[in-house]
Amino acid sequence: MPRQEPPVKTVLTVEEFLHFEAGSNVKHEYVQGQIFLMAGGTRRHNRIAVRLGSSIENQAQQTNCLVAIADTLVQAGNALYYPDVMVYCQPEEDMRVVKKPCLVVEVLSERTAETDRGEKWLNYQTIPSLQMYVLLEQDTIRAEVFRRVEGGWFYERIESGTLKLPCVDLEIALEDVYSRLE
Repeated sequence: MPRQEPPVKTVLTVEEFLHFEAGSNVKHEYVQGQIFLMAGGTRRHNRIAVRLGSSIENQAQQTNCLVAIADTLVQAGNALYYPDVMVYCQPEEDMRVVKKPCLVVEVLSERTAETDRGEKWLNYQTIPSLQMYVLLEQDTIRAEVFRRVEGGWFYERIESGTLKLPCVDLEIALEDVYSRLE
């Protein structure tokens, strides 16, 4: 299939974006009508996401929750992103997009850290079902955790110890998430 170029139209609707994305050979994200090409990741980035996603998947089998890694869109207001790891526990009507995640995880890179901490975090906060947003550093063992609490969000920085993910009732040593990296 030949690569599909973005439509000439400068502002797209969500449906127009989803139609475009379904025919594309590369991934894009969508923010307020605009399309942005996704940055490529490293093996280290991928390993961190796979390690955490696999642990969550093993635990989620005891629940009604499902895990998505990197290839499923999440809708946050008027934006659509591909988070590195996502958990959703409620039925979703659209097979292409999750609208009710309870957990979103992004593995940071030099190119994406500012967007993950800024624009994405602002948009993710608008998702009523979201209980936790986790940012994992790629080059050092560190997690930044934003946990929904009554009246707002609680921030915690973890450099050792346990990462607690309540929507799947999982506690995992941060060192285990970063184990077996090249």
